[in-house]
Amino acid sequence: MTDDTLALEDVVDTLRDADLVMLTTALPDGKLLSHPLSIQGVTDDADVWFFVGLQGGQAEALRAGPQVNLSISQAGSWLSVAGRAEFVEDRDLVEKLWTERAAAYFPDGPDDPNLGLLRVSGESAQFWGLPGGKVAGLAQILKAKVVGERPPGGTATTEL
Repeated sequence: MTDDTLALEDVVDTLRDADLVMLTTALPDGKLLSHPLSIQGVTDDADVWFFVGLQGGQAEALRAGPQVNLSISQAGSWLSVAGRAEFVEDRDLVEKLWTERAAAYFPDGPDDPNLGLLRVSGESAQFWGLPGGKVAGLAQILKAKVVGERPPGGTATTEL
């Protein structure tokens, strides 16, 4: 992904490898609000599914402005996905995506009245990173620091 090209498959793979992302929304007054969220699923088209509370600041921000950003940081690489968020009412999909991790946030299970299903449809993505994955990336960063050089790497952007 660091040769100035970024394919949809690269974005999907990176999203699927991540457990958590930071989801950023813009409040009506222009302030940015970010929250860590657990990914519940990723489609082949880079749509990302989350469970979110239907009450509170995050839900209010999502309703007020659907433009969002997802960011992922892994050793030596970063992915930023700009997209549009939408609450979806689909109890069958909630059941399908349900995990025990979700139970920690929604103790009444998939029927919790505060449980919302959110889909973020990616519109564009940008990747910055080092070649070779997490372990190789860490090694390159450490080596560059020891020898006083800048670590290798690159960036790429794509429309989704």
